[in-house]
Amino acid sequence: MSTFTRERDVREAYAAHSGELYGFAVRSLGDAGLAEEAVQETFVRAWRAGERFDPEIGSLRTWLFAILRNVVIDLGRARAARPGVAEGGIEPTVEPFEEALAAWQIEEAMRRIGEDHRRVIFETYYRGRPYAEVAAELGVPEGTVKSRVYYGLRALRVVLEEMGYED
Repeated sequence: MSTFTRERDVREAYAAHSGELYGFAVRSLGDAGLAEEAVQETFVRAWRAGERFDPEIGSLRTWLFAILRNVVIDLGRARAARPGVAEGGIEPTVEPFEEALAAWQIEEAMRRIGEDHRRVIFETYYRGRPYAEVAAELGVPEGTVKSRVYYGLRALRVVLEEMGYED
């Protein structure tokens, strides 16, 4: 278990990730000022919860984006409760950000499962190929592909839960 409580750790993380976090916050919130606030709040929350960061569960980047996701949702809700605050009455758009964050989390989780499981999940789910076709290509029975998909999805779910992913 690693901690993220030293000022130097926070400064290094800010230097490495704040630009990317800001870019997604701007796209999610549609407001540069709120995006700056979101990034600042993300690092404040990360620092306060630093003892919970574990690099064996997920990367620092993934952890920070998960925190940012919650901050963006909180700011979006606060903005919706006070519609006069939003410039021009524009509602916050959180969906593209949430989709991007989910994609990163799934990509990271896919890296953590076994190669056999990863390959059949990729071929059947992402490429939409039939089990029989994948089985023929791999030189294994179709039942083996089905089994690998089943157990691969279970492993993926466990990894995502460990990473703090919520539906």
